[in-house]
Amino acid sequence: MAMGKVRYWAAAKEAAGVAEEPFEAVTLGELMTKITQTRPELARVVRRCSFLVDGSPVGKRAHDEVLLADGTTVEVLPPFAGG
Repeated sequence: MAMGKVRYWAAAKEAAGVAEEPFEAVTLGELMTKITQTRPELARVVRRCSFLVDGSPVGKRAHDEVLLADGTTVEVLPPFAGG
């Protein structure tokens, strides 16, 4: 089980109610399940988000295949608007 931190940005931060929090999870899929279980608004927002794991984009990879290591930082990035 890896331990790290998850950082929320913009609408994800608002829905989570915190800017960041620690986590324990093996995969990104497990982490997403854990952080959204009791937060329906965050679950709604996360479905539209992209993710960075230690600065690297997850892209279209299946979240259950993205392994997390100790000390990992996961960034939750909602779609941004602007120019």
